[in-house]
Amino acid sequence: MIQELINRYKRMRTEHFLRQTYPCSYAFVGMGQHSLTNLYPVLHHLGVPLKYICVTSERKAQLIERKFPGTKAITSLDEILQDEAIKGVFVSASPSAHFTLASQVLRSGKSLFIEKPPCQTLEELETLIDLRRLYGSPVVMVGLQKRYAPAVQTLRKRLRKEHLISYDLHYLTGYYPEGDALLDLYIHPLDLVTYLFGKPEITACHQVAPASYILMLQHPHIVGTLELSTAYTWTAAEESLKVCTSKSIYRLSQMDELTFESKSSAFLGIPIEKVHWRNRNIEYLYSRNNFTPTLPNNPIYSQGYYSELQSFITSVEHDTSNVLTDITTLKPTYEVLMGIKRLFIGTESFHLCSQFTHSLFP
Repeated sequence: MIQELINRYKRMRTEHFLRQTYPCSYAFVGMGQHSLTNLYPVLHHLGVPLKYICVTSERKAQLIERKFPGTKAITSLDEILQDEAIKGVFVSASPSAHFTLASQVLRSGKSLFIEKPPCQTLEELETLIDLRRLYGSPVVMVGLQKRYAPAVQTLRKRLRKEHLISYDLHYLTGYYPEGDALLDLYIHPLDLVTYLFGKPEITACHQVAPASYILMLQHPHIVGTLELSTAYTWTAAEESLKVCTSKSIYRLSQMDELTFESKSSAFLGIPIEKVHWRNRNIEYLYSRNNFTPTLPNNPIYSQGYYSELQSFITSVEHDTSNVLTDITTLKPTYEVLMGIKRLFIGTESFHLCSQFTHSLFP
């Protein structure tokens, strides 16, 4: 009896997945390491029909058609934009090319998924938003997957009920010679705190090493400190967030674990924990299981890649726009990115930032 119920449940789960088909056609622009590792596997798992893959190399195009039977590999975006059967285009190419590619797709009126960063400046972001309005692309979303991470969604819901005090974020990696760390890497933590806490204002900023910053941000109801650095190591890269509220402490680590710890109460201003010792009570709100190889325990899922791509496809297929990373929501993130960048333009950048910090903390 029990075995029969188990078999029935497994059969229903499999049939539910197989029923999820996508009749629209899509195209993908780019085939770098990030795309191959994080995006293509999700699209393959979902069964998303890719009609075209666009790359810059003829040699690579020939290899793609052998690797992906049934997909047409091309080196020009024009064929994709002129094909009325294509409803959505994924763009994950060189960051410096994203703005031009996104502009072309938006002028065609097709839905667009553009990897971060979608552009290099706030002005370019506003241009993309205007193009979307002018040509009517139904869905335009940016690949900032951390908003979709299960741990982040849980944390955001919990924080809505809390009286916020402060947060402390660390995003620490090794040297990053292949691009702009601010736009390519730090857009993730800066977008995360903007998503969780609202529009930030820079109240202090100090460059402690090349491409490494200590920031203090003021949000509507909370203040936070951030260390964004490439002065550490990729072998033990760290991404952590600690949020202090009036009654509790939340800790988020690598999108893989979220814990909650309630604070001890006080009597007449005296902390009860100093008078009566108690064990720490830490509750795990989210924890990825590294033992069971199921989809929810796959890093592609816990990091948010799976849910963001599924959200884009579902929105295109059903003519909705309920995505978390609609391009219009990125303006506060780009405002703080450009605020940091302005502080470090030119030969006097370090001196300027030191003066700015000193004026805030004389």
